[in-house]
Amino acid sequence: MSGDMPSHNVLRKKMYNGTTMTKFLLLAFSDVRELQILHFVMFLVLYLAGLMGNLLIITAIALNHHLHNPMYFFLVNLAILDLGSISVTIPKSMANSLMNTRVISYSGCVAQVFLFMFLGSADIGILTVMAYDRYVAICQPLHYERVMNRRACIQMAASTWISGILYSALHTGNTFALSFCGGNVVDQFFCDIPQLLKLACSDSDLSESGVIVFSACLSLKLFCFNNCVICSDLQIRSKNPLSTGQA
Repeated sequence: MSGDMPSHNVLRKKMYNGTTMTKFLLLAFSDVRELQILHFVMFLVLYLAGLMGNLLIITAIALNHHLHNPMYFFLVNLAILDLGSISVTIPKSMANSLMNTRVISYSGCVAQVFLFMFLGSADIGILTVMAYDRYVAICQPLHYERVMNRRACIQMAASTWISGILYSALHTGNTFALSFCGGNVVDQFFCDIPQLLKLACSDSDLSESGVIVFSACLSLKLFCFNNCVICSDLQIRSKNPLSTGQA
């Protein structure tokens, strides 16, 4: 029995290497039609609730000039990212339940992985920046307006979005550069990197670990660079009080 396994794996790899992966099959919520409709209705209600909640946050902050400060600026960024996060996976899952299918195209899967990783990592970055904002407000209240000025806020938000794009591009590129020979059935409701790696022909743990370490170093480098820019800007402003008053 053990002697047949290697030849079976080699045969399966040759079979899938000779074909081009054009689609994936996602995990189905249920095979019962009534439960599929229930799944669609429930997730539609939850999706619309999340959509309306985040849109109300963005609208309220945009229309109220008293909320135009750093904390609410980052909150708008967080609401936009949350809107994207729920829109990447939930509508496709609802559509599959409604149409009684499990199929997602290869390009659709790539887009879903990239956007989900980008929005998720940027979401964490914005939460980190918001925590730093509260730290400055509590521990350095006299220097808050100088530290969290308009330019610094834009720089921190932009660095978070850029690092999220780079982080997502590295993981997405590393995942889909692999050959898939374990079939095309993804054991998840959406295209998830750990589940896709299970379908890879070779052991991808080492390459994925390398990407994680590299992306972590890249994010840390961007964060340190952003802090250096803010510190240098503060030094310039402290030497020239007139520029602070103009800001």
